[in-house]
Amino acid sequence: MNLTDSFRVAVEALIANKLRAGLTMLGMVIGVGAVIALVAVGQGSQKAVADRIAGLGANLMFITPGSTNQGGGLQGGAGTARTLTSQDADALSGTVPGVVEAVAEIRAPSRISANGTNTFARIDGVSADYASVLSFNMADGEFFSSIDVDTSKTVAVLGASIAQSLFPGGDPVGQRIRVGLGRDSFLSLDVVGLLTSVGGTSVDSQDNFIYVPISIAMRRLPADERGSPNATPVSQITVQLENKGEVGAAKQGISDLLTQRHRLNSPDFVVSSQDDIAAAANSVNQTLTVLLGAIAGISLVVGGIGIMNIMLVSVTERTREIGIRKAVGARRRDIMMQFLTEAVTVTALGGLAGIILGVGSAQLLNGQNVAGLGNNIQTVVSWTSVAAAIAVSGIIGIFFGLYPAHRAASLRPIEALRYE
Repeated sequence: MNLTDSFRVAVEALIANKLRAGLTMLGMVIGVGAVIALVAVGQGSQKAVADRIAGLGANLMFITPGSTNQGGGLQGGAGTARTLTSQDADALSGTVPGVVEAVAEIRAPSRISANGTNTFARIDGVSADYASVLSFNMADGEFFSSIDVDTSKTVAVLGASIAQSLFPGGDPVGQRIRVGLGRDSFLSLDVVGLLTSVGGTSVDSQDNFIYVPISIAMRRLPADERGSPNATPVSQITVQLENKGEVGAAKQGISDLLTQRHRLNSPDFVVSSQDDIAAAANSVNQTLTVLLGAIAGISLVVGGIGIMNIMLVSVTERTREIGIRKAVGARRRDIMMQFLTEAVTVTALGGLAGIILGVGSAQLLNGQNVAGLGNNIQTVVSWTSVAAAIAVSGIIGIFFGLYPAHRAASLRPIEALRYE
């Protein structure tokens, strides 16, 4: 019996037991579909992060607070140092070779109310130059000016997601919002601009921020959010370089200058480039993608076990058939090839159906806001994962079909013919 005959017999056996064959393939369909869909979500997340970082430009660096030394060998957690100031940002601009501009920002979560809607959002106090450094694009209105910052004008620029939450379907420019400063204290701000949406689900996306003049943030945010009332500590300093090729030299110059200004032996801040952030984000996303794929892969193993179980049942039911085939001259390898081909056919058909399910699910999820988790998720179907799914389904068919095929081939003709 050649391979063509084995395949024909396998198809006939599957057609004769449609319900059993369908239930047997179901595990493979779900497993392959889950692997493709979840890997697509993971790779879409990686692409979203890469696009977000690339959208900021290739010549940015970020300075964030480091850890504090609490004495006795105790080290505070990352971000506990409160020594970065707006004066540090001013000192970096034009002092460190390669640095074009350095802008400080003060971030704090706050209660926001407007148009009868209450929500929580992050307030980001920034200078007027922040928009040009971060290459912001305005969908409506304009970013506040340096005069607005100098005079502490009570104005705000909204990210796209926050604007949609507060003013669904309406134009926020010209409207007024209230920012909670404490239990019973509010600050009223006039909306002067709306940023273009950049997408992404990260809490650090500009879509999820409300930008106000940094002078407002310094004066009006609660002291526990901004440090000592007599100082002006900031949450982050963003540095714009002349070109990306100067990252190494600029990083060293920034570290030297700030260490000298803070009069410390070791830095109490962290200097990161976009490449550093991208590498860290990709590492996390890759780990998550592998984890999601591994979890989905468990269902493939379960499906393979189901195939083995059904094939063993099939061998038992067709014992007399096996005996007849052997009695008329079928060899061990013919019987083994027949049942192995049947197992591989089941897994291959299940794998093809799983590919359709996985790709379809990924396309359906793309651009959807699932369970209100934030902005629309992004999926990227990897044809490498599709090819791997096909290969894995075939390997599972061979691996889990080998024992039933061997058992069928090992039956003695006389005992098989006498089986009831």
